[in-house]
Amino acid sequence: MPAPITPLDADKDDHDDLVFLDEQPAAPASTSARSVWRVMIIDDDEDVHSTTTFALGNLEMQHRPLEFVHAYSAGQARELLKHESDIAVILLDVVMEQDDAGLHLVRYIRETLKMSDVRIILRTGQPGYAPEIDAIRDFDINDYKTKSELTRIKLFTTVTAAIRSYEQIRSISNSRRGLDRIVHASTQLMALHGVQNFSAGVLAQVADLLHIRADGVLCTQEVNDKGKRSLLVCAHAGCFSGVAHGALCSVDNPRIAAAIEHALAQRRNVYAHDYATLYFAGKSSRDSAAYLLLPRPLTAIEEGLLEVFCSNVAVGLDNVELVSHLHNAAFYDQLSKLPNRTRLVEILDAALAGPARDDATLCLVDLDHFAETNDALGHKFGDLLLLAVAGRLQTQLGSQLTVARLGGDIFCVLGDASQVNPAQILALFQTPFSIDGQDVQLSATLGLVRLGEHAGTGADALKDADIALKRAKTQQRAGHFYFSRSMGIEIRERVRMMHALRTGFAQGQLFVVYQPQIDLSTRRPVGAEALLRWQTPDGKFISPDRFIPIAEYSGIIIDLGEWVLRTACRELVRLRELGHRNFVMSVNVSQVQFRHPLFLEMLRQALEDTQAPPEFVELEITESMAMEEPDLLIKMLWQIKQTGVSIAIDDFGTGFSSLSYLQRLQVDRLKIDRAFVTEITGSARGSSIAEMVIQLGRNLGLAVIAEGVEDERQAQILQSLGCPIAQGFLFARPMTADALASWLSDEAMQGAA
Repeated sequence: MPAPITPLDADKDDHDDLVFLDEQPAAPASTSARSVWRVMIIDDDEDVHSTTTFALGNLEMQHRPLEFVHAYSAGQARELLKHESDIAVILLDVVMEQDDAGLHLVRYIRETLKMSDVRIILRTGQPGYAPEIDAIRDFDINDYKTKSELTRIKLFTTVTAAIRSYEQIRSISNSRRGLDRIVHASTQLMALHGVQNFSAGVLAQVADLLHIRADGVLCTQEVNDKGKRSLLVCAHAGCFSGVAHGALCSVDNPRIAAAIEHALAQRRNVYAHDYATLYFAGKSSRDSAAYLLLPRPLTAIEEGLLEVFCSNVAVGLDNVELVSHLHNAAFYDQLSKLPNRTRLVEILDAALAGPARDDATLCLVDLDHFAETNDALGHKFGDLLLLAVAGRLQTQLGSQLTVARLGGDIFCVLGDASQVNPAQILALFQTPFSIDGQDVQLSATLGLVRLGEHAGTGADALKDADIALKRAKTQQRAGHFYFSRSMGIEIRERVRMMHALRTGFAQGQLFVVYQPQIDLSTRRPVGAEALLRWQTPDGKFISPDRFIPIAEYSGIIIDLGEWVLRTACRELVRLRELGHRNFVMSVNVSQVQFRHPLFLEMLRQALEDTQAPPEFVELEITESMAMEEPDLLIKMLWQIKQTGVSIAIDDFGTGFSSLSYLQRLQVDRLKIDRAFVTEITGSARGSSIAEMVIQLGRNLGLAVIAEGVEDERQAQILQSLGCPIAQGFLFARPMTADALASWLSDEAMQGAA
């Protein structure tokens, strides 16, 4: 979050930045528009909205507070802007629904809505997604910032400059000719590349705006490493054409130097009867000023036009450097100067469309354990090490190959398969890297894709290489792995399933069923286990064995598990109201849920909200969960027990439990896995494990339940062994809540009969 500022943080002279035109009355506006500055925030990230309003909400500009209008997508912004008026500034995210959603919205604002007054400041959290140069030039964008550079002070300064520009445009809106010329001049200037060309264009456009001859000089203030200031001539025109670029002292006229120094010191335009000195605020003390000879004094409206023009030019001077910087930032890594991911995708697309694709290989190079080296030796040392790796990849693999850096400690090599091969690349890391006189031994893990076997885009090829890299890192560090089609199908199916699961959960495709649990001696129902099911719109059921692991991997299980618990608790309450008072509801809890820091709070809240009696709620955890970090589990189970719910260990006998830990666990019931129930009738020794679990439960004072009972023979053997409760298809299949209520009523009637 940007650092807070107070009025004392600003330079005392900064009040001049907020002094608007007094000569011309403001254009008519609504009462609300006169009392506030309306700022629209368009961003798909809610945190950006809250951070921006927090940073600017208590500030005043020109004795007016800010009023914020919020839009969370380009589509929503389009609808709002049809009806909203007097928007002074738009803070617009570049990347929203699509990578260029912000730029399309700029086009809509300027061309369709014809909103030429509003000031637009582009912001992005992804520097790689930079707007095209044509967009900056053609659509009157006020400024372009990355979100990371917008501290509170810079955000305040940027919005202040934009509001100043907006008010000045509004205040002289009766002079459409002047405004049209300013827009035209700004557009023409943005088409010029390089500071010198732009500066020369400024002099020409000022003269055209005022209908005078261009006689002037434009200088930029430079500050050297020792803090010494000097003025450098960037452009000259008319009678000053003989002035050489360089130090201002080469201009043989002390009056010019004094006038420019005065404007820079005052941080404002200075007007005299025969000259004007125009001030252009810049970044990092790189302010500029232009000295212009006048054949006549300027009118008030001309001075107003110049104020607006100078505000635009100040941004333009920064943007001249920004456009060049944006191109480099968008396509090249700032540390190594190698192509970045965005540029690499373009190169890959070209390679895939070319004749050499069949012989080309893409290789991701991931430095092993680089983070530890970076943390131990410092980020500066780490940067030097990355530069050394980049240099070795470039110089020793051949200039005909493309070497890129994708960020962090991952590089990429693209080229002919004969040169891009694992042995040759891994051999580069056998020799230590010498950094500041210290030898550092590195290894790397590779993920490779043969482009001849690839049918997608460049971005898809990068994804495939990343899949291969992940597989290589799980199998063997300092090794390599080639991408195969089967890997892609597996990963994409998992991703497809994850998205489908999110959608299915949101659309109500998932539901809870209940399998009754039966007292073997009375054959009466004593409880039920809540089970999750998923039926897609086409009627197909997806097995929990498929979607539960994906729910755990993606984190969806947190919300999903809470929903199942609440649903089961509500059903328990309903069954109790129907007269089934001694009925226990069992709910499975996954390891991901159990490890969540808010699990205990969620459990308590669910019990409170549903009013389910905790003594009739049972949580089932697997034996493997119980044996992983048992000391932590013991503490967690104790806290859970304080809520009043009971604990069962599911699939008991499959996880090789430690009996010493089992004695310390706060559990109430052991659940015999269905595999051991099946074995009861399968062999002479089949009942041994089930019998052992039942005896263990009796010795430890724990209840026992068997699952997966499918025939009467199994039920009789379990009962003879002393197992009191069972569940399975012999008694009832899992059923919906309504079916369970009907089934229990029927069972109650049969029992009464």
